Amino acid sequence: MQIFSRVLLAVFVSSLSAFAAPRAEHVFIISIDGGKPAVIAESETPTLKKIAAEGAVTWEASTIFPSITLPSHTSMLTGVGPDKHQISWNAYTPIKGFVKVPTVFSLLKAADPKAVTGMFVGKIKFRHLWLKNTLDVFDFGGPQDPAPVAGTQEIEKDKKPSQMVAKQAAPWIKENKPRLCFIHFADPDTAGHKSGWGSPEQKEALKVTDQALWQVWQAIKDAGIADSSVMIISADHGGHDKTHGLNTPDDMIIPWVAWGKGVKKNFTITDKVTTYDTAATALWLLDLPVPAEFDGKPVTSAFE
Repeated sequence: MQIFSRVLLAVFVSSLSAFAAPRAEHVFIISIDGGKPAVIAESETPTLKKIAAEGAVTWEASTIFPSITLPSHTSMLTGVGPDKHQISWNAYTPIKGFVKVPTVFSLLKAADPKAVTGMFVGKIKFRHLWLKNTLDVFDFGGPQDPAPVAGTQEIEKDKKPSQMVAKQAAPWIKENKPRLCFIHFADPDTAGHKSGWGSPEQKEALKVTDQALWQVWQAIKDAGIADSSVMIISADHGGHDKTHGLNTPDDMIIPWVAWGKGVKKNFTITDKVTTYDTAATALWLLDLPVPAEFDGKPVTSAFE
């Protein structure tokens, strides 16, 4: 699989030609962990609902199976399924190494090494996606030092709340104006596992996360890049009772929202959308070729 990864990256780089103006100068992928659309609809989430109303949305997109956090986010950020990216576990397990295929960050850096990239997360397990020389910052409650994934079997750390993630991300966005940035909010998933999907506690977590989303959205505006940016807001899975991971609508259906430059206004996406498509859409927006090996495709119907 490492050979596959190197070949894919080489083919990607060789396919690059003179750049046209990208559809978007800046792309922000934002994930609401455990963000089940039916629960979002019943929650106080004015920012997300306003962004959806101003942009393009489907509340019936699909994640991958198994519908669990690390495999699902890996598909979101690599454009391929677990059979290709080989992330099947769901905890930070250093001995297992890194993802075996390029991420959207490594593909962007291959095309433009000076492009600024960042990842702000509420769970340390995202370190498995931190390929060498692909991120200018990896923030988990603060910037982390690069370190090889090796050593112990598993490391557990406290999850960082959405408000902390937003507090770290917002000033960095304003200062650095990244080409590509991933932001992950863990609170709804944490509340779902503790109190249940659709519980008052989870709805409160979604409310707090929505306020964090507003901080990120405002930072994009304050940076002066809103007119040249696209936000893609989605989730890794839904849930039922106090868990998730099944191949059922409760667990598999996720939101997919696009807002920003070139996005159709007040548009309902009727095409089938999967989490693979997030990576493909990000590359398409940045005017980078979508590798033939991708399972995902750009959600072009959401754009003018």
